[in-house]
Amino acid sequence: MGAIALLGSLVSPLSAIREAIPAEIAQPSENATCPQQPALSRLTRHRVAAGETIGSIAEQHNLMPATLMGMNPVLQGGTAPVGAELEIPPYNGIRVQVPAGQTLQENAEAYNVRPDVLYEVNGCQTKLRVAFVPGVNWSPGRPAPQVLTQLSGYPLPQVVEVVRGYGWQVNPLNSQVSFNSGVALQAATGTPVLAVGEGTVAFAGDRGAYGNLVVINHAGGRQSRYAHLETLSVTAGQQVQQGDRLGTVGTTGTRALSEPHLHFEVRYNSPLGWVAEDPGLYIQAIQNAQKY
Repeated sequence: MGAIALLGSLVSPLSAIREAIPAEIAQPSENATCPQQPALSRLTRHRVAAGETIGSIAEQHNLMPATLMGMNPVLQGGTAPVGAELEIPPYNGIRVQVPAGQTLQENAEAYNVRPDVLYEVNGCQTKLRVAFVPGVNWSPGRPAPQVLTQLSGYPLPQVVEVVRGYGWQVNPLNSQVSFNSGVALQAATGTPVLAVGEGTVAFAGDRGAYGNLVVINHAGGRQSRYAHLETLSVTAGQQVQQGDRLGTVGTTGTRALSEPHLHFEVRYNSPLGWVAEDPGLYIQAIQNAQKY
């Protein structure tokens, strides 16, 4: 499928799931203690050896290739020049310039990350010129996140509860923190799964951990994915319209939840492949529209 695997390890998983925002964010203290050193002060170096690739170097350091490419412009042509010295962050994320006057809260909202996580990852500093944002993919030419007008349907016959969100989540089956590239929508086995917009079926079949998977390519470089299906009603190459039946909810593949659900993703096309983005705002907008 050419998709970037959105898996990795977060150095402070407890902070990623904590509900409270530290008091230091609201009332910064110069003497506040911090549980970790700033991520950008913990960079290590790697000199590219003959035969190494971006993928092999990323694997050595338990990182995504996109993380290395974002940190090291020399890699953004798609190759790893022999002898190049690379900066290696402690975990996946991106380094960003913080606009003058932008608060930590505003920076967190801009990248859709929790303010407390951003605060701790950057050494509990509130006035930053450069910040490390964990769990965010670097990609050239990323389209604006609000451009989802071609996807206006809901993937199930009725609005349901989101039982597992996008991003770093605790897997309730093994208590491990992992990156969820979509959302889990609670639904009974056999519930019809519907196309959220017009497009072409790019894949329909078994896809390992996804189980039975349907992938639809839409206009504007967008893609929707529907996983863990029990049955499939479409085939690759087929044209579908919004609301067309793709299959039924099931329990196939490797799941982070014991109960049946639909794993739903929205992705965008980039030079790095189909990159997952948070479908939460999209799902919320559709839910609100269908309630009224």
